[in-house]
Amino acid sequence: MTTATEHRTHDGHTHTHGQDCGHVAIPHGDHTDYAHDGHLHKAHDGHVDECATVGHSTHEGHDHQHGEGCGHVAVPHEDHVDYVHDGHRHAAHEGHWDDH
Repeated sequence: MTTATEHRTHDGHTHTHGQDCGHVAIPHGDHTDYAHDGHLHKAHDGHVDECATVGHSTHEGHDHQHGEGCGHVAVPHEDHVDYVHDGHRHAAHEGHWDDH
């Protein structure tokens, strides 16, 4: 499943993300996100965007409960924590898991 992302430019971002930049890299659809400053960044046409999903995409049939010690990478993302699992990020939402 591919989730649409919003184009929200991160102004004043002087750090260049890439291999060995020191931030957690997360494959996300057709690009790579980097966890930085409490949100996720992606390179886009010579600048950096904040990778924000558009809409609500429930991950159906997700019976694994994420949390401390669950074995998946936890990534702070705005006001919640995403967990990297099955090639995408999952976030708890009203009793189920969303795809981010």
